[in-house]
Amino acid sequence: MAINLQKGQRENINAPKFTVGLGWDINNTSTGTSFDLDASLFLLGEDKKLISDNHFIFYNNLESPDKSVIHTGDNLTGEGAGDDEQIKIDLTKIDSAIKEITVVVTIHEADSRKQNFGQVRNSFIRIFNTDTNEEILKYELDEDFSIETAVEFGRIYNRNGEWKFEAVGAGQRDGLEKFVSIYQK
Repeated sequence: MAINLQKGQRENINAPKFTVGLGWDINNTSTGTSFDLDASLFLLGEDKKLISDNHFIFYNNLESPDKSVIHTGDNLTGEGAGDDEQIKIDLTKIDSAIKEITVVVTIHEADSRKQNFGQVRNSFIRIFNTDTNEEILKYELDEDFSIETAVEFGRIYNRNGEWKFEAVGAGQRDGLEKFVSIYQK
């Protein structure tokens, strides 16, 4: 049975291959323009910086160099039930220099479309065992991010040889560019 996390809570993943599923719905009070939310991952070293530019996984770079992290593609609408985007992670292949994977969701062209996470509801991140489909954990964002255009949902990190997930839920207004500036060397 999956563990439902609260903000700040941490949990062991205990699966060598797992999938990160992200989901969201749009409030009916939307801007009249379609929403395009994008999942991105930053594969970080000990210094909390990208190993290389190729370790920034997003809709224009779907695979890490070692193929241990694979983004299954960009969902342009978020329509339908369940996961809107998924990222598969295989810890048996992961570069030993990677110590943390930060999971961020941003709204594409948020400023020009006058959109923010306050117009998004039922946002969640879940991790499930890729081989068995058993859900390991889930974190549902329950805050109202009324001005934020980007949210760090969580981070997956290696501590003493064990991979863990921390529910972060931290939003900011400056979109994906802000996260890139934080994590780029």
